[in-house]
Amino acid sequence: MAATKEKLITQPDIRRPQVRSPAATRPPSFSEMHSGLRKLIVSLLALFGILLFGTYGYMLIEEASFTDGLYMTVITITSVGYGETIKLSDDGRYFTIILCLLGAGTLLFIFGKITEAMVEGGINALLGRKNMDKKVATLKNHYIVCGYGRIGKVICQILTENKKPFVVIENHPEELKQIADQGYFYLEGNAANDEVLVKAQIDKARGLIAVVSSDADNVYITLSARGLNPNLFILARSSGTEGTETKLLRAGASKVISPYFIGATRMAQLLVRPTVVDFIDLTVHDELGLRLEELSVSPESSVCDKTLIESNIRPEYDLIIVAIKRYKGEMLFNPHPTTRILPQDVLIVLGEYDNIKRLEKAL
Repeated sequence: MAATKEKLITQPDIRRPQVRSPAATRPPSFSEMHSGLRKLIVSLLALFGILLFGTYGYMLIEEASFTDGLYMTVITITSVGYGETIKLSDDGRYFTIILCLLGAGTLLFIFGKITEAMVEGGINALLGRKNMDKKVATLKNHYIVCGYGRIGKVICQILTENKKPFVVIENHPEELKQIADQGYFYLEGNAANDEVLVKAQIDKARGLIAVVSSDADNVYITLSARGLNPNLFILARSSGTEGTETKLLRAGASKVISPYFIGATRMAQLLVRPTVVDFIDLTVHDELGLRLEELSVSPESSVCDKTLIESNIRPEYDLIIVAIKRYKGEMLFNPHPTTRILPQDVLIVLGEYDNIKRLEKAL
């Protein structure tokens, strides 16, 4: 069962469409930076063209030197008015008028575009970051995903598909651009930094997933997160190196997952129990019209303190109770019909999705 569930974290399901987070909007910082760079290059090329046009015009009309022609061009298009360095003929004066009308307007336009590229891009980037910080500040009962690598991408996709709120913490520019393109909430910085975790509303979070590439970084993230929120559920990634899992658990991780171990276990299970694995895969991916879900029992639910047979879950909802997880962590597999349902139990049920949703409302 564990090996099959881990597939959801290590292998994206290509049959499911990519779903964008409805609450998030793409910040403008990255596109603004690229657009600003293009404006800057075009403006500089236009300025260079005007300077060449004026300089060589004076050189041809007045037989001026390159330096005198360039100087006359600059003081003309900037309207400085230091005086003529060369005696102008009538043709030279007509050319100066044309250069003044053409160059002064072009120069103002160029400086306007340069200012827009440099100032507006920076302002939009700053406003984008502030806007994102405000959105993250509204999160509660959410997940914090530390690292947007291969595993982090799949986790974010599945959280989005299941409409679970989350925020990503990442510090690599290329990964940040991908996060922005997906429309996810994100914070730029080191996930082991207490200030970044506080900004991610760790005190209101439901859980934290540490999936950066380095085991040492995952240990530091776990230590920081556990210190800031002693009751937080922390899921940490391990590379499988000997002793890493123990260190992560000591640091405060609630669960430690090694993708390499899970992948090897799954491959072995496919060899020795192919039919069982195929059935669980079909169930997990809802290809048989069935789904395996977990449902929490509210203390106000009508099934509280009733046995399974008294609750009428099987005849009324046509669902199979595969297991019951007690509030203190005890797991009861294939519970007996006389097993009593207690408040805050988690029921592992198998059945049609619509029936599961009906039971979820009742619980």
